[in-house]
Amino acid sequence: MIDGNSRILITGGTGSFGKTILTQLLENGVGEVRVLSRDEEKQDAMRADLRDPRVRYYIGDIRDRGSVDRAMHGATAVFHAAALKQVPSCEFFPLEAVRTNILGSENVIRSAIESRVGSLVCLSTDKAVHPINAMGVSKAMMEKLANAAAREIGTDAHTKISCVRYGNVMCSRGSVIPLFMKQIMNGRPITVTEPAMTRFLMPLRDSVALVRFAFTHARQGDLFIKKAAASTIGDLVTALKELFDAPDHQVDVIGWRHAEKLYETLASAQELGTSEDLGEYWRIQLDARDLNYPAYFSEGDDLDSEREDYHSHNTEQLDVEGVKQLLLSLPEVRAQLALWKGETA
Repeated sequence: MIDGNSRILITGGTGSFGKTILTQLLENGVGEVRVLSRDEEKQDAMRADLRDPRVRYYIGDIRDRGSVDRAMHGATAVFHAAALKQVPSCEFFPLEAVRTNILGSENVIRSAIESRVGSLVCLSTDKAVHPINAMGVSKAMMEKLANAAAREIGTDAHTKISCVRYGNVMCSRGSVIPLFMKQIMNGRPITVTEPAMTRFLMPLRDSVALVRFAFTHARQGDLFIKKAAASTIGDLVTALKELFDAPDHQVDVIGWRHAEKLYETLASAQELGTSEDLGEYWRIQLDARDLNYPAYFSEGDDLDSEREDYHSHNTEQLDVEGVKQLLLSLPEVRAQLALWKGETA
């Protein structure tokens, strides 16, 4: 429950997710929100924009346990969003992904437990399932660390640890949608890696709703997944071209980037075999077995061998019109369209 006594810490709080959930928390009457990030410029801009004494700003890095402990002290709940999220950056600098996404997350998890935080929700990604790139591997390890800690402290612990996993957040930092819009508006070719690739499409509002659902409903070690629609990159480009009245805008297919997938997976078949279907979400429950080797290796799960992974090729597929309607629901897209039509009128 979030009320006037709540003190919420958001790691990576100046990012797209952090700013959105911060606004919601303030509207819901939260007592205090702490923003922990390395970016003093973004914190200063946020401070000037909000001018709300309930928001406290901490310059620090989750790689440094001292930074985390100072921001964590007295917090009642934590939303852990700080991460290196760019696939190419992590691919070229994998040790940096380890330091932030793995070791930094361990700092957050252990600090939360020692500070007796009530709820810790860790944000993960579809790239953590069957990972083929450094970013996905590092986020998969973050999930494993959260699971291990939840298993270790048990269901009676004061701190409840959960994770959420979702796909591409539309118009977030690093999303292709702002890039494609900028290329259209600047008269440059739209650069596409592979038009047949599919990706989950999730508005930021849905990712925030997922995190808040986890905060409210999680049991120890739960992982929540939001069911989402997907589209091909080709249909996404076509939808944007039609919205911007630029049907003949040039598209350059530049080929696959480092460690990209044809489609992304949100849940493996094994996970779905032990999941609870909650309608909009799946709850993946913690495997709470201890390290008893004979039982661990001889007692398998009775899983349906016909079950498939849940991925962006077999989820609901949006056509061009469906993508357009979803895009038009985003304030960032509507703002760029208004600017574009004003300039071209």
